[in-house]
Amino acid sequence: MVIGYIRVSKASQDTAHQRNAVLEYAHNNKLIVNEFIELEMSSRKTLKQRKLDELLSKVNSGDIVVVSELSRLGRSISEVISTVNTLIDIGGRFISIKENIDIKDQHSMQSKVMITMFSLVADLERDLISQRTKEALATKKAKGARLGRPKGPGKSKLEKHEEQIKELIGKKVSMLSISKILEVSYSTLFNYVKKRKMKAPQNEKEN
Repeated sequence: MVIGYIRVSKASQDTAHQRNAVLEYAHNNKLIVNEFIELEMSSRKTLKQRKLDELLSKVNSGDIVVVSELSRLGRSISEVISTVNTLIDIGGRFISIKENIDIKDQHSMQSKVMITMFSLVADLERDLISQRTKEALATKKAKGARLGRPKGPGKSKLEKHEEQIKELIGKKVSMLSISKILEVSYSTLFNYVKKRKMKAPQNEKEN
């Protein structure tokens, strides 16, 4: 069985280009595509959400999986390699048209070379990402930037209502009434007023 796997990251992108590439390759190589697994979804989604698990579950020994290019399988080289290795372990054949890759089995010399090169590239990719991250953090630290989560109160959904809160407090409206007006819990409002050092109505305290 020949399976064409197609994915685009945005709904505005057209899957027809990938489908035509797979069909043209199949025609030129005297293959018949039995099924397409096609979806529109970001590569940041999980394997299951990208239907890769469906693809892997359908592949049997001797089956062929064809993609228009390697990037259709994942967002990183290591992820692509993992998927390709799984396909080969099952006994499938993997073809990526753009890169002119055709891995038939783990034992042929060509396949061994490709898998080894894939692994080396994946290791290099991980090292480069790690190095870039460390260099970026070191640069920020050298410039005096504080790393990690900043201290102090973060943004609150009540910030846009701050003037209204002050006005209601000034009119001696109770905190409970204000919380109901703004549709927030009493404790949320109380903590917001306390952190902003607003003068709450007398006799008000956190429940």
